[in-house]
Amino acid sequence: MRVALFLTCVNDTLYPDTGRAVVRLLNRLGVDVDFPLAQTCCGQAHYNTGYRHETEPLARHFADVFGEYDAIVTPSGSCAAMVRELYPRLGERARAEGRGAALADVLAPVVPKTYELTEFLVDVLGVTDVGAAYPHKVTYHPTCHGLRSLGLGDRPRRLLAAVRGLELVELPGADECCGFGGTFAVKNAGVSAAMGADKVRNAESTGAEVLCAADNSCLMHLGGTISRAGSPVRPVHIAEILASTEEEPAR
Repeated sequence: MRVALFLTCVNDTLYPDTGRAVVRLLNRLGVDVDFPLAQTCCGQAHYNTGYRHETEPLARHFADVFGEYDAIVTPSGSCAAMVRELYPRLGERARAEGRGAALADVLAPVVPKTYELTEFLVDVLGVTDVGAAYPHKVTYHPTCHGLRSLGLGDRPRRLLAAVRGLELVELPGADECCGFGGTFAVKNAGVSAAMGADKVRNAESTGAEVLCAADNSCLMHLGGTISRAGSPVRPVHIAEILASTEEEPAR
């Protein structure tokens, strides 16, 4: 199986350790991972802000870069959802506008083989115990794209439950949005900040040391709230937990 890591803009710029964790984890499970250097943005920010036509060249480029791989794995539920849910819409809108089926045909091959990390582990590799060790009390926030667009369900929780030494505690209001929402956080800063504060208070109420999620964009938003509030809770991406072992522990 030829597997490519789609790191995403946020991770490449701000959280490269998450990408390293994904590679370390998949290598430990016997998967060789390529990192195509030509990869760029998937177009999610453009699409969500209303620049649909400007998104199309980015989507075409994504298909060109990743089209030859058997699986495309990303540590981002929102970017996985962009490819799986919104790339088909781009193609259909182009067709409806009388521009033919060319865009839909280019994008179709990458849609079914793009996986969020926990999907790939559970559904493709068929594992829930990845040999991780992480002796901390953790609560899990299921992000909106993972919960609603991808339908990740209990996959992340099953993976976390199998980590040695990890105590998993339930997050109150887990299915509520953290308030990030990409440009929503900029356009509706007050509402976004209030939602983030609610999420952090709920995390604090669990007594957890770590607030875990499968998307660093949400953890970035919550991390800012945590920092300003002086909260002891630490935001950590699930990939870094699953990559942690006794020999190479994550913080």
